[in-house]
Amino acid sequence: MGVLRFGSTLGLVLALATAACGPVTSQPSSSPAKGATTTQISSTKYAALHDGMRKLWEDHITWTRLYIVSAAAGLPDTTATATRLLQNQTDIGNAVKPYYGDGAGTALTALLKDHIGIAGDIIVAAKGGDAAKFEAANKKWYANMDDISALLSSANPKSWPLAQLQPMMRMHLDLTLAEASARLHGDWAADVSAYDQVHTHILQLADQLTNGIVAQFPQKFSD
Repeated sequence: MGVLRFGSTLGLVLALATAACGPVTSQPSSSPAKGATTTQISSTKYAALHDGMRKLWEDHITWTRLYIVSAAAGLPDTTATATRLLQNQTDIGNAVKPYYGDGAGTALTALLKDHIGIAGDIIVAAKGGDAAKFEAANKKWYANMDDISALLSSANPKSWPLAQLQPMMRMHLDLTLAEASARLHGDWAADVSAYDQVHTHILQLADQLTNGIVAQFPQKFSD
C-alpha cells in the first residue's frame, strides 16, 4: 500500500496544526492541593482515583492511536477497534457519575462519543484529500471539545476554570491531529514523536481531573 498523501490545501492545514502544537514537557504528577481542605486525604483512596483516571485516559489515547493506524491503512480490525474506543467513552462518563451524577456522566459520554465520531470523519476526509470536508469536520471537532470543556468546568468551576481547561482540552486535539497527519503521510518518526507528546499531555489532563475531584469532594477521600 502506498503512502497516503493529502491535497495541497489539506496538507497545509495539517502542517499548521502540527507546527502549532510545540513540544509537551513532562510534569510530575501532583497530589491534592495543600490548603484546599482541612480534611485528611487518604493516600490509598487518592491513589485509586489517580491511577484509575490515568488508566481511562491512557486507554483513550491508546485506542485512538490504534484506530488511526487501522483506519489509515484500511485494516480489517477497524470496526472492532472503533467499538473498543467507543466503550472507553462510556467508561470515562461512568467514572464521574459517583461525583456529578448519572446525568452529567451520560452527557459527558455522549459528547466524547461525538468526539470520536468526528475524528473518524476527519480521517476519512484526509484519506480522500477532501479539504472542504476536512475543514468542516475539524471545525466541528474543536467546537465539540469546547462543549466538553464547558460541561466539565460547569461541574467544578473552581478546580477546572474554563479559561484554563479549554486550552488544555484543545491541545489534546492539536496533538492528536499531528499524530494522524504524520501517520497518513508515512512520516514514522514524527508519528512516534507525536504519540509520545499525546501520552505526556493526557497524563497531565488526567491528573488535573483527579485533583479537581478530590479538592471538590474531600470527604469522599478521607481516612
